[in-house]
Amino acid sequence: MNIERNLITATVAAVKEIYNQDMPEAQVNLQDTRAEFEGQITLVVFPVVRFSKKSPEATANDLGAYLVEHVEEVTAFNVIKGFLNLSIAEYYWVNLLNTDLLAPSFGTFKPNGNKVMVEYSSPNTNKPLHLGHVRNNLLGYSVAELLKANGHEVYKVNLVNDRGIHICKSMLAWQKFGNGETPESSGLKGDHLVGKYYVIFDKEYKKEIETLKLSGETEEEAKKNAPLIKEAQEMLLAWEAGNEEVISLWKMMNSWVYAGFDISYKNLGVDFDKYYYESNTYLLGKDTVDEGLAKGVFFKKEDGSVWIDLTADGLDEKLVLRADGTSVYITQDLGTAQMKYDDFGMDESIYVVGNEQDYHFKVLFLILKKLGKEWAQGLHHLSYGMVDLPSGKMKSREGTVVDADDLVAEMIETARQKTEALGKTNDFSDAEKEQLYYNIGLGALKYFLLKVEPKKRLLFDPSESIDFQGNTGPFIQYTHARSKSLLNKAAYKEGVKSEASLILAPTELEMVILLSKYPVEIAAAAKNYSPATLANYLYEVAKMFNKFYHETPPIIKEEDEQVKQHRLNLSWLTANILKSGMKILGITVPERM
Repeated sequence: MNIERNLITATVAAVKEIYNQDMPEAQVNLQDTRAEFEGQITLVVFPVVRFSKKSPEATANDLGAYLVEHVEEVTAFNVIKGFLNLSIAEYYWVNLLNTDLLAPSFGTFKPNGNKVMVEYSSPNTNKPLHLGHVRNNLLGYSVAELLKANGHEVYKVNLVNDRGIHICKSMLAWQKFGNGETPESSGLKGDHLVGKYYVIFDKEYKKEIETLKLSGETEEEAKKNAPLIKEAQEMLLAWEAGNEEVISLWKMMNSWVYAGFDISYKNLGVDFDKYYYESNTYLLGKDTVDEGLAKGVFFKKEDGSVWIDLTADGLDEKLVLRADGTSVYITQDLGTAQMKYDDFGMDESIYVVGNEQDYHFKVLFLILKKLGKEWAQGLHHLSYGMVDLPSGKMKSREGTVVDADDLVAEMIETARQKTEALGKTNDFSDAEKEQLYYNIGLGALKYFLLKVEPKKRLLFDPSESIDFQGNTGPFIQYTHARSKSLLNKAAYKEGVKSEASLILAPTELEMVILLSKYPVEIAAAAKNYSPATLANYLYEVAKMFNKFYHETPPIIKEEDEQVKQHRLNLSWLTANILKSGMKILGITVPERM
């Protein structure tokens, strides 16, 4: 029986026997014992005091004596104020390692029948992916993998913003200044080429604004009257009217972008089960508006525009359809949400979108709930903060954006330099070296971005992230390689158990307890949509293994076969947890480094 389960049952029984009170199991609070105290599991006594009518210390002593007598695994206790620290017999931890932790199913969850959609990436097709998109992609992918590991059926989807004024700006600039340039003729990735013309549009547009200002127009007037912006708006209207020439240009330039995105996604190691395109969804939502009017959730103003009043919910009045019958952004989001539910029938849907959209999603989810959509209860906005570099905030149109492809290339190059400086890859083939540098570079990038809680804004320092010491991806990768090297040298045999009568060194006991928490960490990280907690747990595992490795006499030279097998089992389990945990984060751990 699981010791925590056993202790909860015994505590409830103790309260009944000693105080003749019925304590609900949910009120029994167990925690890890703090490192400075004796014991492994701590019972928080304060919730019991209302049943005992005694001081916390007296209550703790009553419970401690009862648990030592009635729970075989509890060997001793000590009381620190309102905390009862319990010492658990070593044989329990050795048995736990042998029976549960070394089992092939450890750290895996059975399918629970719950369907979850994770929508992430959602790029615009007028420019390449940048550092902000990198955080989005890595977060979306790892949350999806976390939920999958926790037993959910997961669908990864990408809603591509492939239409609108932004793509028309790139198209118009290419038409005017491109001289027929293509990815093939320029040697540029398609998304970079289209992004180049987005930047050109912006530069030429600014020149026109300055010219108009010199002729006496205000900044606002010049922005509206500049010929380029008017032409871009005309192009958008032509696109919406289905003009063949414009549609043909749009399809060609978007196809360049998608080919470029595919390479970026492959380099980042992310994937999708389905793509939705805004060009197919932007007219959706008008049915939902009609439904809202019929239900009295929306109202029409005199000019014919349709609104919802959310002032009673602490928000404001929100436009859902313009007077001329055209959609606003939220209209199509209402329609797309319904379409996704019709397609997949999921229980939960997670939108991975930056925190600048917090208000938008509050409104969207509230409207859907007011419309009586039961599935709206399962909608969640996974909001995340911006990524800064030491040089400052990212910008887009000035062409100073931190490009995702450049960043990946820089990470791989930095990994190459740092690894070669250590001189440990001399016996690797060229192909093995390239794969190793890729794994280290991407591992560093992913871990650095994922170890921070999504909501927090973060400062990304590429050189700090590639460090073989400290809370970094490469440190965990190196620890995995070190454990695999040990197992290979020792010709380790899987599935051989050690004797339960073993006496554990303090670090070994700490290791068993820490490693046993792996499934709990997966479940908690999945519940909170937070890869950060799993990442930091894996760092603790790597640190603990290195402590164990340095404190333990050379394992390969150990003469007692039982002790040797036990220590190798711990090494094998560590390697397994690091490998499967990092895989959830989208990180490959090399077998050797």
